[in-house]
Amino acid sequence: MTPQADPSWVVLKFGGTSVSSRANWLNIVAIVRDRMAHGQRVLLVHSAVSGITDRLDKLLAAAVAGAFEEALLAIETRHRQLVQELAITWSAELERQFADLRAIAGTLTRVGDVSDRVRARVMASGELIATEMGSRFLRAQGIDVSWADARSMLQAAQRHSATERASVLSATCEFAPDQALINRLNALNSVVITQGFIAGDADGNTVLLGRGGSDTSAAYLAAKINAASLEIWTDVPGMFSANPRSTPSARQLLKLTYDEAQEIATAGAKVLHPRCILPARQYQIPLHVFATQAPQLGGTLITTEPGSDAAQVKAVCIKKGVTLVSLDSPGMWHQVGFLADAFQIFKTHGMSVDLVSTSETNVTVSLDPQANSLHSSALRSLSEELEQLCGVRIIGPCASVSLVGRNIRGILHQLGDALALFEEQKIYLVSQAANDLNFTFVVDEDQGDRLVEQLHELLVRPVRSDAVLGPNWEQLHAAGKPALPPVPAWWLSKRTELLAALGSRDSAYVYDGATISARAAALRSLQSVSRVLYAMKANPNLGVLQRVVDAGLGLECVSRGEVERALTVPGMTAERILFTPNFAPRAEYAWALANNIRLTIDNLYALRAWPDLLRGREIFVRIDPGQGRGHHQHVRTGGAYSKFGIPVEEYAALIRAASELQLRITGLHAHVGSGVFDVASWAETGALLAELTQRLPDVRVIDVGGGLGVPDREGHSSFDLVSLDARLSVVRESLRTAGMNVDLWLEPGRFVVAESAVLLARVTQTKSKGDVRYVGVATGMNSLIRSALYGAHHDIVNLTRVDTPASETVNVVGPICESADYLGHDRLLPPSEEGDVLLIATAGAYGRAMSSNYNLRAPAEELFI
Repeated sequence: MTPQADPSWVVLKFGGTSVSSRANWLNIVAIVRDRMAHGQRVLLVHSAVSGITDRLDKLLAAAVAGAFEEALLAIETRHRQLVQELAITWSAELERQFADLRAIAGTLTRVGDVSDRVRARVMASGELIATEMGSRFLRAQGIDVSWADARSMLQAAQRHSATERASVLSATCEFAPDQALINRLNALNSVVITQGFIAGDADGNTVLLGRGGSDTSAAYLAAKINAASLEIWTDVPGMFSANPRSTPSARQLLKLTYDEAQEIATAGAKVLHPRCILPARQYQIPLHVFATQAPQLGGTLITTEPGSDAAQVKAVCIKKGVTLVSLDSPGMWHQVGFLADAFQIFKTHGMSVDLVSTSETNVTVSLDPQANSLHSSALRSLSEELEQLCGVRIIGPCASVSLVGRNIRGILHQLGDALALFEEQKIYLVSQAANDLNFTFVVDEDQGDRLVEQLHELLVRPVRSDAVLGPNWEQLHAAGKPALPPVPAWWLSKRTELLAALGSRDSAYVYDGATISARAAALRSLQSVSRVLYAMKANPNLGVLQRVVDAGLGLECVSRGEVERALTVPGMTAERILFTPNFAPRAEYAWALANNIRLTIDNLYALRAWPDLLRGREIFVRIDPGQGRGHHQHVRTGGAYSKFGIPVEEYAALIRAASELQLRITGLHAHVGSGVFDVASWAETGALLAELTQRLPDVRVIDVGGGLGVPDREGHSSFDLVSLDARLSVVRESLRTAGMNVDLWLEPGRFVVAESAVLLARVTQTKSKGDVRYVGVATGMNSLIRSALYGAHHDIVNLTRVDTPASETVNVVGPICESADYLGHDRLLPPSEEGDVLLIATAGAYGRAMSSNYNLRAPAEELFI
């Protein structure tokens, strides 16, 4: 019999962040009152206070180690702080909860071990404590609320295939409609508060639903009481086409089907736990995702109806920490039962397989870290048993990058440009889902984020006026607010000076010398590096060079012209210059040697074709480590598709040629790319060059290159120089331990100058074409080509109207006769008028240095303030 649904219930789930501040609780009160005003009863499910679940886990470890008081005090202090913030009293129930925790911790100290049952009891206390506080706050706000124990409403299902540990710590529950539960809740107040994450078993013991289980709790309860809707309230306003924290152009997904939402959640999105969707789908309960801190923003609606039937990519998702298991056996071809035998071994080891790719002699599967314990011991045990059946390779860490959408097969022809992004990357596995909802690639983990950003830029960002793809994260974040400063914001305090410097000009680069000096000083403070050379191709302006030289940096030059300019800078000497030409004519090499300029060779051709020029000389050699890094293929300078460096496999030939010519190779140099934030890149380069150095006794310098990343968007983290210093210190010490007197050099370019300059450009015209709005400015790719060439992002603000709320999404374009003449796509700006001054940030590197007179338009001139 179908349960009675009158009065109708709505289930509201609030996550840990949502219940961790008074401001959010006041929003919760307003949301509850709104639902009540619409005649609904509210079942409020919520998590532990943010961070408490992790602290409880640490409490267990501390108790077993015999010293839990500090861990317990930290948990109690956090809750007392929130009680004070909420202006409620510390109740006897809260006191009892902490007394129980203390007693359990004391017992664990004596026993020295934690059973799964005890772990479940302790971890459940986070939700029990939080809901006690939440109910007291709701009452203080005048809302009649009943507190209910989720363990009496949700009972763990019997799973015969599950281990005892899984049954206790990652339980599943029955969720068929339950009239008795409906009757029980109807007898309580119109608002009931209960816990997520926890349930009971048939014997009345506490069990957990696994991390992220509060979403699932809410879905189970919504199904059991035949709720009118299920609302998941979190810290982002809905599901997005990518992770908005790392991809600010990620679009809000307005409407999805249950299957689409399931795919996005399973593929790595963190907003919804994948298990919460099944109960809603089975009983067709509309599922909404909203942001607690911004309840006025519309979220994502998940139902049976697609927002659009069109073939399209709706999200680009990433899942990290993936491990691949590759099974090789020529004998598996047409061998009956091979897969059954292999998968039985995975089952025996409790490993859940995610993706599968097969060929005649190989089967490769992926193991999801969310579903498996991937400790080295577990993988080793799995491998040992599989090796009795076939050859085994463990590959990882990897990332799965998924294109999720509808009718993916129908748009395969549109994926050509997207697939080109994988040209230089190792693809371990490709999977196209049978339900036609996703297309997944598994790649090296360190390449995943970059691929997500680029795939999103190609396949999602350009879509307009769509029933599914709504505003992007930046637009939602900035809607109705004044334009926020980009990173860095030195120009904000110098706005008047900037406008005065521009004067009647239509455009200009304006530099802040103090920023250049500060970046140079930060680099000079590195303890691991003996010398820092500024890669002057980033910006050869004489004013820039003077500040760099005055700060104690050397100069890295790539042409005779750069060397000659460097030598005009007061204080610069030939000894502080490194010349690194590439495919330059012989005459440049001869000139450098004649003038005692330290020279780098990056091609065996020079040694073989010009022996008379190089015999007996002292040189540096540039090595290609074999893999490039960076934000775009045009800035990756390693690997077979890059023209730079001598490949490692030619190293023996290099040594022979050097011996024949009596060359003294005094330095090894490598540079793998630009815009890199992973500090491990330089440590890996240094370690490789250190290994190669052992065969060259004259080497005194290892140059690990440049390419240090620069944050180009508001909110992005700065490069971690402290961590870089620590990693390079390890390389330096390993050299000293090996008895090698070798210095480390670094050669950053963009890091020194990018943040020091802005490009100012006056608005010339505006227009609309359909729903696309254009703001034209007086200069474009002739002054700043990075956006057109690399797809690079530069924050843009209207400097004239910096205090005016941003309300228009526009494309900022220049006057050059090229479709690529964009300075920015989909930027949220105030309404701009002719004569306004736009500021393009982070423009000090590869701006004027790469400018041209294309269309016979002079590029922006350079000014200092």
